[in-house]
Amino acid sequence: MGRLLLLTLAALALAGCSASSSVEPSARAAAEPAACPKGWNALAGKIGRPVYCPTWMPDPLDGIIDGRWNNIHSVDRRDGSYLIGFVWQEVASGELHVNLRGYPGRSAIPRCPGEVRGESVPCFADARGHRSAPGIDATVYTVNQGADQWHVLYAWRRARSLYTLSMHVAKPLTYAKVIRNLDRMLRSLRLVSPPAG
Repeated sequence: MGRLLLLTLAALALAGCSASSSVEPSARAAAEPAACPKGWNALAGKIGRPVYCPTWMPDPLDGIIDGRWNNIHSVDRRDGSYLIGFVWQEVASGELHVNLRGYPGRSAIPRCPGEVRGESVPCFADARGHRSAPGIDATVYTVNQGADQWHVLYAWRRARSLYTLSMHVAKPLTYAKVIRNLDRMLRSLRLVSPPAG
């Protein structure tokens, strides 16, 4: 009986050791913020203003600027505003499309062409509440124009600049799944400052 008790205690001790060693790496990973994908530091340097990079995106999108899934890389030379888009499409399966925008030094919602010639409308409209992440209080917009048409869009302001994150509501995703993905991407955003000097 004593031998059985010793074997049981030894097995429990070993199990405790293996459990603690497997927890440590994941605890370390959770404490360290994920790195920005390639290209975001260069974007911040190019426009001379901070940008938000996504450290998580829905599979297979990877957030790499000028990578396989980056379909839009547009920077306005006049004011440094940018649109970075990522898309995955498959004829039978559907589409994943995510846009990130920044309007350095401008906090007002931009205007887009309306349906009537000469008319302009807000590019982001139909506010539907707020979403939060550390340092971000985003307004949710469901009626958007241009590259964000048919997207749910989150917009927020920081240091007199407007930033947005949007995702297309299209198969294979439902509206609820798009919101879950946007919430997770919002929490994953990292602020990238331009290099000093």
